[in-house]
Amino acid sequence: MRQTLTRDTLARDPPYGTTVHQMRVDILSKEYPPLVYGGAGVHVAELVRALRGRGDIDARVRCFGGPRDEAGTTGYADLPQLACANAAISTLGVDLAMVDDCVGADLVHSHTWYANMAGHLASLLAGVPHVVSAHSLEPMRPWKAEQLGGGFAVSSWAERTAYQAAAAVIAVSAGMRADVLNSYPTIDPANVHVVHNGIDSQLWQPDSSAKAMEVLHRHGVDPQRPSVVFVGRITRQKGLPYLLRAAAELPPEVQLVLCAGAPDTPQLLAEVEALIAGLRQTRAGLVWITEMLPRDEVIALLSAATVFACPSVYEPLGIVNLEAMACELAVVATATGGIPEVVVDGETGWLVPIEQVTDGSGAPVDPDRFVADLAGALNEAVSDPQRARRLGEAGRRRAVESFSWSSIGDQTLVVYESVLR
Repeated sequence: MRQTLTRDTLARDPPYGTTVHQMRVDILSKEYPPLVYGGAGVHVAELVRALRGRGDIDARVRCFGGPRDEAGTTGYADLPQLACANAAISTLGVDLAMVDDCVGADLVHSHTWYANMAGHLASLLAGVPHVVSAHSLEPMRPWKAEQLGGGFAVSSWAERTAYQAAAAVIAVSAGMRADVLNSYPTIDPANVHVVHNGIDSQLWQPDSSAKAMEVLHRHGVDPQRPSVVFVGRITRQKGLPYLLRAAAELPPEVQLVLCAGAPDTPQLLAEVEALIAGLRQTRAGLVWITEMLPRDEVIALLSAATVFACPSVYEPLGIVNLEAMACELAVVATATGGIPEVVVDGETGWLVPIEQVTDGSGAPVDPDRFVADLAGALNEAVSDPQRARRLGEAGRRRAVESFSWSSIGDQTLVVYESVLR
């Protein structure tokens, strides 16, 4: 009989001549280092590291993007036969390539719709539980139809099918849990668990070294001037156009540093380019970095800033806020999704109120009001840098105490054990 391991059973030596079963978990993800471009990829990489670090879990990674050198990790390239297919169909091709390799696992754990169908089919084929992590939901991102066309209907079907059949769903915030139950009301609420995203506070911490100063100068950032920094993809959910409109109200000495690339659509990129061009006509100190920076450079920019801006209209949790907080940076963020579970208004930053339309897009009912409130919070932050610094220090304490990956690994294991019992 298979033995499910717990911390208590591992603490005891097994009787001589017996073998303790090591739980095998196959973790399925589109993103995995070195190909990480969003919060879900960060989550998967850190969760795997935490699970493997325990010593009682055989965590095997199956990810998109071709071969990896890391032990226990298999990469799957796009199928050449689907090179000209819709992106959603190409994704399902990679999922199918993963499925047979999952036979032998005790359970499979998939992340995002890209890998959900691989997890669902592996569960059926191998007769093992499928756990889904909810980092975002297709019904909450209707603008993706701009990207995928008919593929959005395919991705929505894949996600819905996997969620409704899953043995358990892990939501990265209580707000995300509510969205799961609203989007898929046939799911038993008892099967939806909250396990937050986390942060490695040793990797993410303030850096004002000479090397960090060189990074600032290379990107054209003046460390002597106050700055507002944004880190995120150019996608509707991240709300960058609202930030660019709000930035017009910042004092002239305040720099705006944008680490923003990978636009979802040419139309959205054109909108952002036009707003940036307009800002540059009236103010100096706008730095736009379009390439994805290595972690040490992002840390340098965060460490030198006055405040971090997160104007998202959809954010299940927001690892970027944790990264900023770990670098002792106060946060101005939208009071939506899981953000209020991370950013404490008046203690680690400012939460900007938003009334959102109910069509799933998350857009503000009154965009002008939202922009004005965002500008007001940013101005409050940059006008009192000493207070912003105090809030940033409190933010790091919160990140360290409440969002460690070892704790998140433990909580995830509890979910695994619950579906294996």
